[in-house]
Amino acid sequence: MADQAPAASPVPEAPLDSEVSGEGTRFQPRGEPVITGINRIGLWSLYMKEVRRFLKVQTQTIWAPAVTTLLFLVIFTVALGREGRMVLGVPFASFVAPGLIVMGMMQNAFANSSFSLLSGKIQGTIIDLLMPPLSPGELMTGIVAAAVTRAVMVGCTVAAAMLLWPGVHLGVEHWWAVIWFGLMGAIMLSVMGLATSIWSEKFDHNAAITNFVIAPLSLLSGTFYVIDNLHGVFQGISRTNPFFYVISGFRYGFLGESDIGEGSGAIVQAALGLGVLNLAMAYVVYRVLKSGWKLKD
Repeated sequence: MADQAPAASPVPEAPLDSEVSGEGTRFQPRGEPVITGINRIGLWSLYMKEVRRFLKVQTQTIWAPAVTTLLFLVIFTVALGREGRMVLGVPFASFVAPGLIVMGMMQNAFANSSFSLLSGKIQGTIIDLLMPPLSPGELMTGIVAAAVTRAVMVGCTVAAAMLLWPGVHLGVEHWWAVIWFGLMGAIMLSVMGLATSIWSEKFDHNAAITNFVIAPLSLLSGTFYVIDNLHGVFQGISRTNPFFYVISGFRYGFLGESDIGEGSGAIVQAALGLGVLNLAMAYVVYRVLKSGWKLKD
């Protein structure tokens, strides 16, 4: 018929891989990753999120540990530091101060990383950490780096507070030991905290690890005494405690003396041993995080 409209020609379909040339947008073919290598923007965003989380309550996360540690110093120096008591050739207050600094760093590193994933599981917001394009290694790095940042802030704050107490001298003899053992202690507890955060299903689980594992290992690590004063059996037990090497090595950086062993060779061995231990722990936690155990159930 003359008045019949001609049939419309079929519209060609766009290619599935959306390969558009010229001024159009070009998308990656299906199945090929858009982000290759390290997701720097995502990693930085996660790190800043974790840092801002503890800075919002810095009175509790930064300043309160400094006050608590200073109270430890006051109590133990008054109780045990009378009559000019000397330990490792220095006054008792100067002996105990470095151990209290690194102990505060380690405890707060654990507190920060152990809360990251646990809070998400309890509040139902864990998807906000699992859904972004972050690999398990990037997720782990961001959380551990933020915990180490908090540990360093706490350590600097505690050291500044201790300078207000008479009789405390914090002159540094070996900067490498202060930096290395401080970082190794913070990383070790950050990784342990992340493992606890993965395993825990409620805050009681987290508190149990803090009270029955972290606190005893911290207080029985030679912070307030040298292990040479202990019986041989208890000396052997103390030497199996990795916290002992962190605290004694950190103290060596300030005093130039420690009870790890004779000479600087023992300090170097302890430093290397902590590095190997942290690598082994990080690998195990990475594999657990990658498996999605208790996170993707």
